[in-house]
Amino acid sequence: MRIRRTMKLAVSALALGAVMALGTVGDAAAQDKRVRWNMASAYGSKLTQLGTLGVRLSDELEAVSGGSLRFKFFEPGALVPALEMFDAISAGSIDAGWSTPGYWTGKNEAFALFAAVPFGPRAGEYLGWYYHGGGKELFDELYAEYGIKSVMCGVIAPEASGWFRKEINSTDDLKGLKMRFFGLGAKVMEKMGVSTQLLAGGDIFPALERGSIDATEFSMPAIDLNLGFYQVAKHYYFPGWHQQSTLFDLMMNKEKYDALSDTQKAQIDAVCGANITAGLAEGEAIQGAALAELKEKGVTIHRWPPEVLDELRGAWNEVAAELAASNPTFKKVWDSLTAYREQYKIWGDLGYL
Repeated sequence: MRIRRTMKLAVSALALGAVMALGTVGDAAAQDKRVRWNMASAYGSKLTQLGTLGVRLSDELEAVSGGSLRFKFFEPGALVPALEMFDAISAGSIDAGWSTPGYWTGKNEAFALFAAVPFGPRAGEYLGWYYHGGGKELFDELYAEYGIKSVMCGVIAPEASGWFRKEINSTDDLKGLKMRFFGLGAKVMEKMGVSTQLLAGGDIFPALERGSIDATEFSMPAIDLNLGFYQVAKHYYFPGWHQQSTLFDLMMNKEKYDALSDTQKAQIDAVCGANITAGLAEGEAIQGAALAELKEKGVTIHRWPPEVLDELRGAWNEVAAELAASNPTFKKVWDSLTAYREQYKIWGDLGYL
């Protein structure tokens, strides 16, 4: 009996200690000011990966923080037009935004190097540079000039390089086309004689259907399928030389971010890291089925011949040299990425089939 009584007392003491410990954790969490922010999105909530990863980010931040962080996802245009969120976040009229740095080349072309690089790195190499090759420090420095703190928060697999109404047999066939194109790749296409414009995702299909653009690129097969481009254009080209991987970020007004607790900042970092993993894994898993469905819908899948890719690569080298000569920030980031890639190539050539 005395042994049982002693054991009961010991169990009770352990239980009391656990309750007290939980109470301490709860008290610490309660000390964090509850954040209720509005988060604009460049992508619709139902859009595969591009939008759904933003919704996932919103949901996971609230779950991981125990409700301390609540970033309410808003559809494109609900707060401001999608391509105007940068200025709104910088000014503090919007708290946060889900987007990609490549949309902000009008502010500085260097932003594009943190989104997708023509003939650039795949996801693993890109993230290696960003986290361990000096990329993150340059990223923080660039955004800070505009009063924004951004955290890298997503990556997707290679994209397709375009939807065309007619078959493209050489770069001569590109001349005179009007095409929606993203980031640095648009500057390459302009050297090919293409007239490019940047449209938000939801604006592309209407423009293609009306004929205000002749062709478009947007994303990977599973995402392009969702947007219905196959209804207007039947020729789909690979590989996505302009976007071998694409990075996405969570932008926040820097003054508001700086006011968060260290715990809240760590929670944002953790959730964004998990979002990167989720996005890459999903993106690699869903393309095969999407390509099969597109073929069933009458889409012809093309692969660019080597001579076309060589011409595009040559044009990109010219673009990169011109931007580095005219923009010191671009040059600084470009030099960092180039040096990293030269060193990585030693490993990449040896380590991978």
